[in-house]
Amino acid sequence: MISSKPKSLSILLLMLSQSEHLLKKRQEAGQPAFIPIHVESLRIDKVLGFDIYIYVGRELVLYRSQTLPFTNENLERLRENNVQQIYIAHESKAAYQRYIEENLSDILTDPKIEEVKKAEILYDTSKALIKDVLANPTYSENIKRSQGLVENTIDYILKGRDAFLSLMKITSFNYYTYTHSVNVATFSLALARQLGINDRDQLMVLGTGALLHDVGKSKVPERILTKRTSLNRSEFEIMKKHPGWGGEILRETDMIHEESYYPVLHHHERMDGSGYPHGLVEADMHPYSRIVAIADVFDALTTERVYQSAIETFSALKLMHGMKNNFDPQLLREFTVLMGPNSPGVRY
Repeated sequence: MISSKPKSLSILLLMLSQSEHLLKKRQEAGQPAFIPIHVESLRIDKVLGFDIYIYVGRELVLYRSQTLPFTNENLERLRENNVQQIYIAHESKAAYQRYIEENLSDILTDPKIEEVKKAEILYDTSKALIKDVLANPTYSENIKRSQGLVENTIDYILKGRDAFLSLMKITSFNYYTYTHSVNVATFSLALARQLGINDRDQLMVLGTGALLHDVGKSKVPERILTKRTSLNRSEFEIMKKHPGWGGEILRETDMIHEESYYPVLHHHERMDGSGYPHGLVEADMHPYSRIVAIADVFDALTTERVYQSAIETFSALKLMHGMKNNFDPQLLREFTVLMGPNSPGVRY
């Protein structure tokens, strides 16, 4: 079969393949590892705080020092030379993450950056932040960073349905606690918008609880989180403690709104009392808990796990509608509309 890929795309794919090969060889040789970053994420006339590298031939060379601002001239030169990837040293990853978080609002409102690229930067930034939170959940600075990220996500989603669809296109379908947390926050905020909730304060409270809803899993043993088969009874009893552990962890920081605790504590509760850890019924479930419960189950069903294959959107929604009395029926109907077949990022 004759390839239909444009020649420029084939060359780009070859360049990326060669770059990955060279990076692997560098790592195997014990040399410092490098990671690719988004060119679009670099802000004009801002001091970087990390060195950036480009390939010249088969060697990575320093392009711009961390002490210097990244100028428009630098950007144009990269474009003129068709540089598709730039790199930072692995040890600069934390500095780059902070740089992105500090400049995220500017990036997401930059008209020169394509919508899908903005979504990629937002999603990648969110995943990296949640990794930090799970590694050190009682560190108040991490919670503060989470709130800043939620604020930027709200601003992005409030731009309209196209922004949400851009996020959907790059959502990870492989289940990890950090990707799951980001997905659930995205779905929850989008559902709130679908319900007509536009108040920023309300969205902040909901979004914070949704993003941090699984923070209690930081206390669950790794062997349980990554087990390749179904959990046995004793393991499941440990897993059932993570909502309560999440509440305890966040109480230590004393940095989130009281209503943000509801999604953390009750995202596994069900309207008919069949959930955990408290077996709450409809009258006891806060609206934010009901929203996050739907987002949580949907993402769990549609992402690939070590012990369970992902199912497609239609099948997941059909299954959820069959779980009578588990979910708020009005919210589930609105979520179904939100995730309908007109959404190009949704797998049907």
